This record gives sequence, structure tokens and C-alpha cells, in this order.
Amino acid sequence: MTYQETLEWMFRQLPMYQQKGKAAFNAKLDKTLSLASHLGHPEREFKSIHVGGTNGKGSSSHMLASILQEAGYSVGLYTSPHLKDFRERIKINGTPVREEYVTDFIAKHYSFLTENGLSFFEMTVGMAFAYFADEKVDIAVIEVGLGGRLDSTNIILPELSLITNIGLDHTDMLGDTLEAIAYEKAGIIKAGIPVVISEHQAETAKVFEAVAAERGAALTFADQDAPPSYHTALLGAYQQKNSNGAVIAIKKLRGFEVTAKHIENGLQNVVANTGLLGRWQHLQKEPVIVCDTAHNVEGLTVVLQQLQKQPFDTLHIVLGFVKGKDLNNILPLFPTTAQYYFCCPGIARGLQADVLRERAADYGLFGKSYTSVQEALKASKSAAKKSDLIFIGGSTFVVAEVL
Repeated sequence: MTYQETLEWMFRQLPMYQQKGKAAFNAKLDKTLSLASHLGHPEREFKSIHVGGTNGKGSSSHMLASILQEAGYSVGLYTSPHLKDFRERIKINGTPVREEYVTDFIAKHYSFLTENGLSFFEMTVGMAFAYFADEKVDIAVIEVGLGGRLDSTNIILPELSLITNIGLDHTDMLGDTLEAIAYEKAGIIKAGIPVVISEHQAETAKVFEAVAAERGAALTFADQDAPPSYHTALLGAYQQKNSNGAVIAIKKLRGFEVTAKHIENGLQNVVANTGLLGRWQHLQKEPVIVCDTAHNVEGLTVVLQQLQKQPFDTLHIVLGFVKGKDLNNILPLFPTTAQYYFCCPGIARGLQADVLRERAADYGLFGKSYTSVQEALKASKSAAKKSDLIFIGGSTFVVAEVL
């Protein structure tokens, strides 16, 4: 198969949370462990940092990778989901995995993958671990896909774990309280392995403290450790919490020589070093167009707070969601003074634009619905003056369509 045919096979044949939602959540590590054994346990061939949390884990993973790159190390980076190209998920020093590696991996292991019914995420994790082992990286930063305790990435024994924050997201799978979700996220805490929590939250701190104590893992809350303030190229004000966690994690990491200058340069060059997309990303100047992948209450709260601090005459919001989002708690966060352009991301889980428009009206959010993200963006550009601001968000998949 060609690269494109390989991707189409992966997306078409195997369950994938992005497309199917809860139906793709497999809540077991058996198949991942079986694949790891089939591959010769590549996850044991490289050192790693495991990064979980509700919001900020992607940005934090890229920060860690960038800092370690600045220190001269060969750094693997596994993240999800991708925005434009599947290969964004698997990188070494910012360079995506080669197309040939993807096609060769699937071709070589096709029989095993099909006979054992590996999910999209399970096979992708196996591919990433095999790639990092083959390329002999010095260390890999591994982002949790969903939850932690039963996530496919949770077969590694990392040098350190980092958990960003806890919010009410994926409650149908992880639990409907912050404490329950924290317990799932705390599943990446390993016996005797240090863990850093980026943000101390009263509701969840006791969960992390209990799990860390039970497993003999040294626990640090980054926002209580007063790290020096560093500037980061990531423009969202919320990135300060993520950078605090990343900096403290680097300071707790043993066996790697990283200086203050490496940290400073790594945070300043994170986009250039790793190719991170979609975090308070400016797309245009006149009018200013900004997109952000925040998609739950906690993430959208800080993004919308920052949005209201920006200078503009009129705010235009291109907005779309996937099905299953808690709109009763999300929609009240949005300003009633903005002009809305409702759209549906082009995936099976996309929430229909007309449905979103009707729900939004209940909260005083008014605008028109459009047949696609691009049509909504086109309409917003036509309506906006140079002094206005256009924000695009609500879903990772909405943002992916404008990048």
C-alpha cells in the first residue's frame, strides 16, 4: 500500500476515538502488551517521560521535548491527536516519522494487527515505540492519549511522570467527578518514579498524594515549587502553568544535563523545534485571526478570558464541537456580544451546525450555521473589519481544518 492507502486502511478498519468516541475506548492494556511482545518490547529500549492530564499535556510535552533538544539530546515525541498529517504524532527532534516507516510498519505487521484486532491508537503507540527504539533516541516524551491508568502508552517505565491538570472531560469513560478522573490520570504514577503535578487543585491533590505515597513516588506540585519565570513562544496566557510544570519536571529529571539556558531557549523555540500547532496560534493580522484547540470547560475558560483581553471592535467566533460535549456548561462561557458562525467539523463525531446554533441560542449566542468550517471562516472574513478579531475554536478538528 502507498502511504495514503495505509492511512486510509488504518482509519477505516480500526476503531479510533477521534472518529467513533466511546465505542473506540478499549479500557484494557492486553492488546497493547501483546503488540509490544510481538515487537520485542521496544518500549524498554529508550528512556522516557510520561505526560498526562486534562489540559496542557500536549503543550507541556512539546516544551519538554524542545528543552531536551536544546540540551543536545535526540528526543522522541509521541502526541495525539494530529491536526494535518498523521506523522505529527511521531517525531524525533521535531522531524515527523518517515512515510516509508509508517507503510513498512503496517505491511510488516499487517497479519498480526488484523488477526488481533488492534485499535488505531494501540497500533500507533506500537509504531511510535518501535520507531524510537530503532532510531536509538536518548529519551522520548510520551503523551497519554486518554485517561492514564488504562491508556495504551501506560506500558512504559519512565524516568519521570508529569500530570498537568484535571478537568471534567471524557466523563463517560473516566468518571464524572474530578476525584475519579484524577485517579485515572494518577495511573501513570509508577513505583519509585518521581511525579510532578503542574497545578495544585484542592479537589484532586489528595488523590495524587495518596497514589504517590502508596507507590513510593516522590511528588512535587510545580506551582508550589516557585520555578523562575521563563518566556515561552506559546502565546496563550495559560501556558505559564504548563511551562512551570515542564521546568520543574526537567529539574527533577536525573541523568540528563540541562542548563538554565537550555530551558530558556527550549521554551522560546518550542514551535520552531517541535512544530507545535493550534495553541493560541495567530493566522492573520488584519483582521487578527486566532485559533486554539481548547475544547472543554477548563481549557475554554482560560482561552476565552484571554480572548476578552484582546483589542478589537467586534468579535467574530467560528465555532464547532464534536458530539457528546457538555454544552450546558460550555456555551455559557462564550460572550453574548460576539457574532457567531456555527459549523461542523468534517468527522463522523461532528455536531451538526444547525443543532449547535439552536443550542447556542438558548444561551444568548446568535449567528448563522454553515455547511463547513471553511464556509464559516469565509463568512467571518467577509463580515469582519480590519479592527475586528476572528476566533476559531471549540474542537481540535475545527482548528485542523483552518491550518
